[in-house]
Amino acid sequence: MFSRFQGFYNSIKLLADLAMLSLAFGAAYWTRFHTGLPHESIPPLNDTLTSLAMVLVVFPVTFRQSNLYTTNRARSHISEVFEIFKAVLFATLLLVAVRYFTSERYSRMTIAIFMVYAFVGVSAVRLAFRAAFNALRRRGFNLKTILVVGAGELGARVIETIDQHRELGFTVSGVLTRRPEKVGTRVSGARVVGLISQVDEVLDASPIDQVIIALPIDDQPLLKPLMERLAQRTVDVKVVPDLYQYRTLRSGLEEFGGLPIISLQGAPLHGWNVILKRAFDFVVALAALLLTAPVMLLVAALVKLTSRGPALFAQERMGIDGRTFKMLKFRTMHVDAEEEGAQMASPDDPRRTWAGAFLRRTSLDELPQFFNVLVGEMSLVGPRPERPVFIEEFKKQIPRYHLRHLVKSGITGWAQVNGLRGQTSMAKRIEYDLYYIENWSLLLDLKIVLRTALGGFLSKNAY
Repeated sequence: MFSRFQGFYNSIKLLADLAMLSLAFGAAYWTRFHTGLPHESIPPLNDTLTSLAMVLVVFPVTFRQSNLYTTNRARSHISEVFEIFKAVLFATLLLVAVRYFTSERYSRMTIAIFMVYAFVGVSAVRLAFRAAFNALRRRGFNLKTILVVGAGELGARVIETIDQHRELGFTVSGVLTRRPEKVGTRVSGARVVGLISQVDEVLDASPIDQVIIALPIDDQPLLKPLMERLAQRTVDVKVVPDLYQYRTLRSGLEEFGGLPIISLQGAPLHGWNVILKRAFDFVVALAALLLTAPVMLLVAALVKLTSRGPALFAQERMGIDGRTFKMLKFRTMHVDAEEEGAQMASPDDPRRTWAGAFLRRTSLDELPQFFNVLVGEMSLVGPRPERPVFIEEFKKQIPRYHLRHLVKSGITGWAQVNGLRGQTSMAKRIEYDLYYIENWSLLLDLKIVLRTALGGFLSKNAY
C-alpha cells in the first residue's frame, strides 16, 4: 500500500514540476522580451516551442537521476532545496549543450532567467508539498509504522529520535526485547510488545512497514537468526550499529564500490570544500599582506630598535596531520628567553621585551603568519597551533585533543574570538575547536575573520 501511494505521490510531483517548468519558461520569455530589457529581436515561435519541449524532457530526466522523485522522509528541507539547485544547474548546462549541438543557440539571457525562476518555483512547490504532508502526518495520517528490535539504550535512542521528528511520518508501533521481564513495559514511551524470538508473531499480528534493529554489541549473536527470519518477509529492514561509543568526529555511512563502510572518525574537509577554503585563505591573506605591509615595516623597525636580535621569530608548531612547520611571528621576547627550556607565556612574563608586551596585547606579533597562510602551511581560521613539546602532555590530559589536527591550524579561530586565549582552559578551547571542525562552513570562516578584524584579538588574556 505504501509503495502504491509513493508511486502516486511521485507522479503528482512530476506533473507539478512540468507545470512549474512551463510557467518558469513562459515567465522568463516574458521578462526577457516584454519588460523593456534591451534585445535585438524576438526568437521565432518554433525556436521557443522547441526549447520549451527540450526543457520538459531534460529537466525531469535530470531530476530523476538526482533522486528528486524518490521519497526520503529523513531528508531535510535545506537538503532538498540544495539538491534541487544542483539538479537545475546541471539540467540548464545540459540544455545549453543540447541546443548548441542541435540548432542555433537560443537566447542565453532567457535561459539564465529561466534557471532562476525554475529553481525558485520548483523549490517552492516541493516545500509546499512537504508542509502539507507534514501537517497531515502530525495529525496521524500517512504514518509509516516501525517495529524496533532492542529495548536497551540504543533502542531508546532510536525511539527518541523518531519521536523528535514526528513530522516525517514515522511512528513506533512496538519494541522487541530478549528479556522476558521487560515485556509489557515501556521504552521511551513505546510499548515492549514481545520477545525477539516472537518477531514472526508480532509481524503477523499488525501491519509493520519497517523493522529497525538496534541491538547492542553484546547481543550480536541474535542478529543472524533474526535476519534469516526477516529475509523471508517483504518488510523493510534497517540496522542501527552499536558504535556510538566509538564515534569521534564527522562519523557517518560511506560507500566504496557498492560496499557500505561506517566511518567513525573522518576528515571534515574534502573535495570542493578544500579548494574553497584554500582559495578564501589565499585571496584574503594576499590582501591582508598588501594592506598591512606598512604596519609590518613599522613593527619590524620597533622590534629592532628596542631589543637585540632579529625582528622575526620562527617557532616550531604542529599543524594538520601532526606535521610540524615554522610559524612566523614578530619577536616579542629576549633572544635568550628559552635558555632554561620551553615554557608557555604568562601574565607579566619577564622574558618579554618592552615592545613585545605591546605587540602581544594588540596581536600585531601575529601579522607575519599571513605568509604561512599564503604558502599553505596555515589557514586564516582554524585551531591555534601548539608547540610539539607541549602537545604530548595535552593529549594525555584532554580527550580528543588530537582531533584538532584534522584541519590546518589557523591565525584565528572560534575559541579565540570567544575569548579563549593565553592561559585559559585548554579543555574549553578544544571544545570550541571541535565545534568549529564539526560545523565548518565558508560562512563560519567569514564570520570569525570579521569578528577578529573587529577586535576579536584584543583580549584581556593576550599576553
